[in-house]
Amino acid sequence: MPPRRIGVVGHPRYATVHTAVETVIDFARERGMELAAQRDLLPEGSPLATLELEAVEGLDLLITLGGDGTLLRGARMAAPHGVPVLGVNLGHLGFLTSLAPGELEEGLETLAAGTVVLDERMVLTVRAEGSDGAVRTETLALNDAVLHRGGVARMIRMAVSAHGEEVGTYSADGIILATPTGSTAYSLSAGGPIVSPTVDCIVATPICPHTLAVRPLILSAAETITIEVLSPTEELILTIDGQESANLIPGDRLVVERALVPLRLVRFPGQTFFSTLRRKLRWGDLEERER
Repeated sequence: MPPRRIGVVGHPRYATVHTAVETVIDFARERGMELAAQRDLLPEGSPLATLELEAVEGLDLLITLGGDGTLLRGARMAAPHGVPVLGVNLGHLGFLTSLAPGELEEGLETLAAGTVVLDERMVLTVRAEGSDGAVRTETLALNDAVLHRGGVARMIRMAVSAHGEEVGTYSADGIILATPTGSTAYSLSAGGPIVSPTVDCIVATPICPHTLAVRPLILSAAETITIEVLSPTEELILTIDGQESANLIPGDRLVVERALVPLRLVRFPGQTFFSTLRRKLRWGDLEERER
């Protein structure tokens, strides 16, 4: 069933973003669809409604115009309300997005025909708790939660546990807790595995571990993972999806678990995780890359 109420968010710095917005506006107007857009994407004096965070609830679709960062921002808005997200890539890689600018009109027509696929992706709930158990910050992550130091690069000692059982003590520059979707992001750069998004798991990847015995670990998505920092430090930072950040103080602990609701990404016929790996990350041998 085609969407009736569409929201649009984007990154204004992209040169083609306003052209893409106009394409979406024309598409919605021709089909009598309601449209709300991020304020700084609309032409001056536009009668269209502006899209605020609380207005995401009730949408049938959220379109993101930008790169993966824009999609991640939209994902954290949409996931709690079960709103599907369609990513349009206006940047360079756009690994998570489904359409290039030149494919937008054709993609919208396919969307209207109802022949798209909704690809469910696991999301993490991330909490920072004080020593008294009080929640200092709580948010969602589609890609990853990263605990690291600010300022001078120094080692952190961390006690890692899963479902209340001690996993071990890590000495590293930090740790990445990633979803399968996030396994191809920072975690991959830090030596973590590529995980198919159909696998329900959490990847714990240490950043520059100070011993060869500490390696990336794949844990069940049913586990609640807790990180307690053992090193006395005043410059701990929690970064979510490479965008949101919060400061942690000594005595705080990080708690990460699977969120109750997944994110639904709009995909088109023929788009699969492995075809995207081959096309955008040059996965496979030379023969595969030339296809």
